[in-house]
Amino acid sequence: MMTCIIVDDEPKALEVIIRYCQKSSLLNLKATFREPVKAIEYLQREKIDLVFLDINMPDIDGMQLVQSLAVKPMIIFTTAYASYAVESYNLNAVDYLLKPVTFDRFLTAINKAGNLKNSTPAGDETIFIKSGSQTYQVKIADILYLEKEGNYITVHLRDKKILMRENMGDIFDLFPSTEFVRVHKSYVVAIRHISVIEVHQVIVNNAAIPIGSTFREDFRKRLGVNFKS
Repeated sequence: MMTCIIVDDEPKALEVIIRYCQKSSLLNLKATFREPVKAIEYLQREKIDLVFLDINMPDIDGMQLVQSLAVKPMIIFTTAYASYAVESYNLNAVDYLLKPVTFDRFLTAINKAGNLKNSTPAGDETIFIKSGSQTYQVKIADILYLEKEGNYITVHLRDKKILMRENMGDIFDLFPSTEFVRVHKSYVVAIRHISVIEVHQVIVNNAAIPIGSTFREDFRKRLGVNFKS
């Protein structure tokens, strides 16, 4: 069971998440806060697994709250605004729930949190990538994007590239779908490394990656963004 708190200055939104928490056997709701400063004080005293966190709040917003914490619990953002999605992934949020939050979507988010709690910390999680006769152990956090080139896929890392023979359709058998999203028939990108989203492309580590029309709607729903041409 995961211990959790809720931080939201909107009473109705707070009531919804409280009700959802009470329905789940995965969660032990320890406290609720309408004032983010009081939540910070609580988190400095208590060890909590998961925080349901609104973004737009008085005095200090949800993003600033996370950045202020020396020890960071898992975070699920709950907000009425889609525009913060990329920034939330940059803070390694477990999920990003758009209000009004449905119970099905809530369950998906807490299942992700439960899986993370029972696995290696995301920043240290690794995968093995076979390239010819060599196999590389690579930190998932260091992977920027994947690029399909003929019968091969180039894995672009922070400091090098690895060429692997793999079908793009099978890529999520190796690379976790919670960390990566397909944006084009030839590209899969790491969500945490997206810095800018535009109508027809995303920017990852200063590289412009096209968004294919076939994948645009799934990408929009996954990150909770609205495209404006």
